[in-house]
Amino acid sequence: MGSWARNRLPPVLRDAILFVLKQGWAALFGGLLLGAALLTRVFWQPAWPVHRYDALFVFAIVVQLLFLALKLETWTEARVIVLFHLTGTAMEWFKVRVGAWGYPEPCFFRVMDVPLFSGFMYASVGSYMARAIRIFDMRFIPYPPFWQTFGLALLIYVNFFSHHFIPDLRYGLFMGTLAVYGRTIIHFRITQRDWWMPLPLAAFLSSVALWIAENVCTTSGIWRYAGQHRHQMVGFSKMGSWYLLLYVAFMTVTLLDQNRFYPTAKTRAATSGQRVGTWSR
Repeated sequence: MGSWARNRLPPVLRDAILFVLKQGWAALFGGLLLGAALLTRVFWQPAWPVHRYDALFVFAIVVQLLFLALKLETWTEARVIVLFHLTGTAMEWFKVRVGAWGYPEPCFFRVMDVPLFSGFMYASVGSYMARAIRIFDMRFIPYPPFWQTFGLALLIYVNFFSHHFIPDLRYGLFMGTLAVYGRTIIHFRITQRDWWMPLPLAAFLSSVALWIAENVCTTSGIWRYAGQHRHQMVGFSKMGSWYLLLYVAFMTVTLLDQNRFYPTAKTRAATSGQRVGTWSR
């Protein structure tokens, strides 16, 4: 499809189409999980010997193994997914315990009332982010100091727990994302031309996409928020939650692929002949 677009379409239209295609390719893991959730909602029968949540858990594992075997993901990206899977599962345990949301269907692969497949929903966010950075050859200029990015991500993650006991700090954290990343521009390449976008804007657009996917998941009965009816739309406030969580995922990528964000002199020398200004800070 990419070759067809490059050979037959005007440059702007070509890049627009390829941008959508590459975004879909980057989000392949999450798209497959979302498709499986919808299909099992339609076809799965309660009388079957395997629970729906357990089938989704096995499906997610098989997809992850296939991604590695077919080299659709690198081992660095796999480590990002595992780490974000663990941080997401820890939050799931807490949120289900305090009654923020729940999983209405039975299953065997469950720990502390949380189906194990739920961690893969967070892993799909990490997978998309790591794959998109590689597929679009993203560069982040200028990139904030490590202590700022780590501190902000830590505050955001803690607030997901602490706001059940003390006032929610999300509005301050929204401002914090602009203070830390407001100057950071994502430079990316679709074909031969470089494009750019402010990082906070990219995070906001991604949060909109995740909010839409979340509405699909709740409609398919994967989970349900406290007090939410089956066909009730997820509130817009959850979009803000996804926006903040993306910075936690972004920090996870930073931890495991620091050469991309904080390159050494050797890395700069190796890339200087390929692209001028790629690693300015």
